[in-house]
Amino acid sequence: MSMPQTRKPGRIHRRALLLLLMLPYALSARAELSLTDAERLALEADPAVIASQARALALQEQAVADGQLPDPKLTVGVWNVPLDDFSMKKEGSSQFRTGIKQAFPRGQTLRYRRKRTEWLGMAQQAQTKFTEQEIRRDVRQAFLELYYQNQAAHIIERSRRLFIQLVDITRAHYATGRVSQQDVLQAQLELSRLEDRAAKISEQSDVQRAELTRWIGEAAWQPVTPGFPVLPEPQSQTRLQASLAQHPAIESATARVEANRQLVKAAREQYKPGFDVGLEYRKRFGDNADGSDRPDMMAAMVTLDLPLFTEKRQDRRLAAQQQQTEAAIQTREQKLREMQRTLKSDYARWLRLGEQMTLYQQHLLRESMENAAAALLSYQSGINEFNTLMRARITDLDVRLQALRIRVDRAKTQARLLFLQPQSVDSSLSLQGEGQ
Repeated sequence: MSMPQTRKPGRIHRRALLLLLMLPYALSARAELSLTDAERLALEADPAVIASQARALALQEQAVADGQLPDPKLTVGVWNVPLDDFSMKKEGSSQFRTGIKQAFPRGQTLRYRRKRTEWLGMAQQAQTKFTEQEIRRDVRQAFLELYYQNQAAHIIERSRRLFIQLVDITRAHYATGRVSQQDVLQAQLELSRLEDRAAKISEQSDVQRAELTRWIGEAAWQPVTPGFPVLPEPQSQTRLQASLAQHPAIESATARVEANRQLVKAAREQYKPGFDVGLEYRKRFGDNADGSDRPDMMAAMVTLDLPLFTEKRQDRRLAAQQQQTEAAIQTREQKLREMQRTLKSDYARWLRLGEQMTLYQQHLLRESMENAAAALLSYQSGINEFNTLMRARITDLDVRLQALRIRVDRAKTQARLLFLQPQSVDSSLSLQGEGQ
């Protein structure tokens, strides 16, 4: 019979030590934050969306209640009780009465009130969709701006390392008498200005992370993915223009117009009479003159409203509701015009930024890099002065930052155009390439 194998203590200790050594690296590794993650986190539990959904559900419940008749009324009492002895049997007219009464509002008032609340519920549902699209747009713009600050920091850091080398080269040349002290001072000055730009970008990065915290909490402080977030292509301007009427903001405004129209219909119903229906049982006490019991009695009654004087009540209420409906129509028209104006402005800006981005990618980035490289060779060969080299390097840095700025601004404009699309067909994102 073989003995069970046991692990050597030394091997266990080596594995434990290896785990302890790797623990700091595991703790320091943090998941990268992508735009898709930011959108998902923002929409999962946003208080504005949850509150809007709750209001929509509340209106759905309220609509059922608004379509119901008023509660019936029960009446109980005694009539014709003598005050001298309060005897119910002394007088033949003394009675105990109990009855029930049901009110019926005028015309189809209940129907129109129910339909009004239903329309308000649909308006709130559309408002919920609008809130979601609004959050998606704002998160995209804040994330894209954070992406710019991070990539700009990388660009400046690469330039900073190069400028440090230039400072060292200039000092070495100054020691041999090839350049003047002013060249050394200028190189150091440009390096300090570069560090100042890096500090400002770091500050703006923190501001954008704080802005994202509003929607995604502490996840906003995770490292940002280096790949540029690619948004879906927006529809053509003509299609976007034609579909604005189906945008949640316009659908919500349209539903509110319909809700006001139901109030106009309800106001017209106030010219019709409402009525109450009642049924009553009357208990009589005492005996008749011949000694027989007095029979009990019942009563049925109908009470009608008489809308005879409508000038200062029904007429004014109808006019008021008509004006409210007109105000709702004009509010919807104002929103539609504002969205049309935004669409035209953003679409034109998106096209212009696309042309600029193409220019930078096909010409300016390559030309500025070649110019900087040629300036360095000329400076090392003693052909150009140090000022020419510094201008070439600063120009190359500015061109790279501007190319990144244009690309990010175009994506932010694209996010605003996607916000104008009526349906959330743009929720899927892909990541490709690296920020330049």
